[in-house]
Amino acid sequence: MAREPLVKHIYTADPSAHVFNNKLYIYPSHDRETDIQFNDNGDQYDMNDYHVFSMETVGGPVTDHGVVLKDSDVPWVSKQLWAPDAASKNGKYYLYFPARDREGIFRIGVAVGDKPEGPFAPQPNPIRGSYSIDPASFVDEDGQAYLYFGGIWGGQLQCWSKSEKGEWEFDASKTGPQEPSGDGVKALYPRVARLTEDMLEFDGEIRELEIVDGEGRPLAADDHERRFFEAAWMHKYNGKYYFSWSTGDTHYLVYATGDSPLGPFTYRGRILEPVLGWTTHHSIAEFQGKWYLFYHDCSLSGGVDHLRSVKMREIVYDAEGNIKLAE
Repeated sequence: MAREPLVKHIYTADPSAHVFNNKLYIYPSHDRETDIQFNDNGDQYDMNDYHVFSMETVGGPVTDHGVVLKDSDVPWVSKQLWAPDAASKNGKYYLYFPARDREGIFRIGVAVGDKPEGPFAPQPNPIRGSYSIDPASFVDEDGQAYLYFGGIWGGQLQCWSKSEKGEWEFDASKTGPQEPSGDGVKALYPRVARLTEDMLEFDGEIRELEIVDGEGRPLAADDHERRFFEAAWMHKYNGKYYFSWSTGDTHYLVYATGDSPLGPFTYRGRILEPVLGWTTHHSIAEFQGKWYLFYHDCSLSGGVDHLRSVKMREIVYDAEGNIKLAE
């Protein structure tokens, strides 16, 4: 299972896994062939639609439910339907997705469906105030839903800062492979916001999600083996909140833990070492009594960076709550 892609008839990446109605559903992005050359802005990731996949048992058949949303369905989108996620609440299913708007700025949209496999009908506009990429939804046990998001370099997170009025503003001069650097400079934090009861808008302010080391110090901007780059994910285990992410240019999947979904989070360690391909993007879900890591690599395409394939493998927790790959 750790070696074989779950889907081989198309290229899939950035898997977000959830259990709905006792089935495992995977919401990935859909890689496609392109002549666009590799660059640090991510233009080669030229995805334009989403498929949903499901499994009734681990190792069993994987059902492709077909295209559930495409860029031409969404009025505000210009291109690049990147990594999505899904959530369920109030008997409905919600697909969260990033894409560039007509000005080339990444926003986050939401589409609604009656079934976990879709199809999904998009809202006519992105979530008000949304920006950057990689939305990850989390519905806590009390019913409160949150959306985590952000990605630097091509994901434009470094372009956003608060004005004197406390509003998030976009600086186009910071696009491309840029991020903070220097002695004593902290890393950019991912973002989090509560969602409204109807799951369609932010309920209150967008917050920075603080990630610190074991001594309580913010992770440094130059600590590329630990700092947040992209691929936010939240799950809960044994009463603790686990926030995990990709370190981007160093290609690790790492995690931190905290006592609140709003942080702060204390860095704990690595989940996965680098795989074949530049990007790393994942999710973690419990299914049929075991926990699994979902990720992607480029093995099926022979190492073509923008043609990736989703895989999964079991993880376990030790007595201290540390995540380990199962043997």
